[in-house]
Amino acid sequence: MARKGIREYDAKRLMKENVDLFEGALGDIRILLVREGDDLSSLPEKHPWLLEHPLVVKPDMLFGKRGKLGLVKVNTDWEGVLKYLEENMGREITVGKATDRLTHFLIERYIPHEKEFYTAILSEREGDIVYFSTRGGVDVEEMWKYVKKANMGLEGTPRQEAFQGLLEDLQGGEKELVMRFLKGLYELFVKLDFVYLEINPFALSDGKVYPLDTVARLDDTASFRNAELWGDIDFPAPFGRKLSPEEAFVEEIDRRSGASLKLTVLNPRGRIWTLVAGGGASIAYADTIVDLGFAEELANYGEYSGNPSEEETYLYARTVLDLMTREKDPQGREKILIIGGGIANFTDVAETFKGVIKALREYADKLMEVGVRVYVRRGGPNYEQGLKLMKETLEELGIPAEVYGPETNMTAIVRYALEGHKEVVK
Repeated sequence: MARKGIREYDAKRLMKENVDLFEGALGDIRILLVREGDDLSSLPEKHPWLLEHPLVVKPDMLFGKRGKLGLVKVNTDWEGVLKYLEENMGREITVGKATDRLTHFLIERYIPHEKEFYTAILSEREGDIVYFSTRGGVDVEEMWKYVKKANMGLEGTPRQEAFQGLLEDLQGGEKELVMRFLKGLYELFVKLDFVYLEINPFALSDGKVYPLDTVARLDDTASFRNAELWGDIDFPAPFGRKLSPEEAFVEEIDRRSGASLKLTVLNPRGRIWTLVAGGGASIAYADTIVDLGFAEELANYGEYSGNPSEEETYLYARTVLDLMTREKDPQGREKILIIGGGIANFTDVAETFKGVIKALREYADKLMEVGVRVYVRRGGPNYEQGLKLMKETLEELGIPAEVYGPETNMTAIVRYALEGHKEVVK
């Protein structure tokens, strides 16, 4: 599972697009995302509500405490929004240890309210945990003793008795309204593969619930089944982190593809590089490398999954190999390339391996020059043909390699590569 943060705009957009789940409890969400370079003058014509309601404007770039940082303008008009954006668009700020420019802002309707509530849903190993408090707002952490929680289990269905326990401090119509909202929110959480969804605060107005501030993360390995439901979703880099050209290139391939291709460069001078198929497998391999004490030598983290085409796999693999072969290990040691994965359900191993093999052929001389040893482990549809092609290619190119199938434990090749004694692996 890859937990990727999304913009507040997209979290609220997904609520709005799935309003039927809330059984009439969710209010009419009016939101707009503006980016650096947008033509602001035409927006009121396209979105008349900008001139009809008081407004809120704030950065939407995956960092919190915006109110405490003085970055939220509330209960203003369109002219006030324009003035705020003129002062803040492109402004460089520091949040904690991260410094970045403000380039994305959320504009929404201001909702007058007296009480503020808190809720969050978190996917954990033992089940989905729902949190709720009648004392939401900027000081919720200081008031955490008032936060109630309930475990929904692993079935993905809202449990009535659990919600009743969360809402025991509410009465009458207020309790019934919040109940419908929380049940709808949980159904949305499960339906769209959220892994974290926090609303702090939400407010009640005219018999409806309005989310005011929202933080959300999706399981982006579920994109193969949720692409249409998510729509044009954005997974921005964390605040203060700039994408390298290679990361941006892979992100663009991913954006155009129905498959999932991810790349994060951790240490460009690292000795251990991975080409891993599957989001879960990528975590398992990275964890194993870290557990064996080689965290500082891990060069990259990423995955290709969802049955990418041969060309997509080639472009992804070529990007990793290009990064890997730019310089030798500073201490003169072999570099390690782990081509791994679990046992695929529907990804054609032979087809995706053709893309990897094409990249290996292209970079064969550089791989030999830098001193790379390759470890392969894969299973799934056509894995025998894929492994045969991979082994024959690596032998032909003269690249030192070991090739294994699903009879070998998924992460055993990590230990083979890094410790060099197979007998300890069960």
